[in-house]
Amino acid sequence: MTDPILSLTDATLTLSGNAGPVEILHGITLAVAKGESLALVGPSGSGKSSLLMLMGGLERATGGQIHAMGHDLTTMNEDALARFRRNNMGVVFQSFHLIPTMTALENVATPLELAGHADAFDRAEEELRTVGLGDRIDHYPAQMSGGEQQRVALARAAAPRPAILLADEPTGNLDGANGQAIMELLFGLQQRHGATLVMVTHAPDLAQQCDRVVRLMDGRIAEEPARKAAE
Repeated sequence: MTDPILSLTDATLTLSGNAGPVEILHGITLAVAKGESLALVGPSGSGKSSLLMLMGGLERATGGQIHAMGHDLTTMNEDALARFRRNNMGVVFQSFHLIPTMTALENVATPLELAGHADAFDRAEEELRTVGLGDRIDHYPAQMSGGEQQRVALARAAAPRPAILLADEPTGNLDGANGQAIMELLFGLQQRHGATLVMVTHAPDLAQQCDRVVRLMDGRIAEEPARKAAE
């Protein structure tokens, strides 16, 4: 692999619980190539979402190192991490995290405005049309179905053209048809923008659509198969 866009070296995560410290991740070492799509799979409680949060700087490692695009996330303060995510990452959550008092267009345009893009609303409308919501841009989240809300969340994540897309169970709250549609959109956005995609999923068929699958068990990487051969 050439220099990876994301890498973790002996990364650990320990959180405080009622009964004392809880070790979530144990010495994770993993590298992700630029443009790769990677699925994180494993049983509930295996540490998949926690690992994704470390990659995005949304959770701070208690040991080891995490590098993204040549930057050491473990040495950044919260403000620096927020700026780095804004400029380089798109994050899609299972629960959408849309702002209920904003329209679909405003939800997508807001991070673009914060990043200083003068064409924020034009880009937001373009991305919403790309995910099939051109006729819903003035609707509020409560006026949309779960599948439509997840499309807005995808558009919001993709509109800044991030180098890295992180998706935590993006189809977890959706039925089969909507879930498959969201995955097709997610892979389409990744390929259209040349982004690196890291996705947490419980769905084996979705995981197999990625270039590589990494399985976690009890906070450790259980197996890491080789990448698919180039076709």
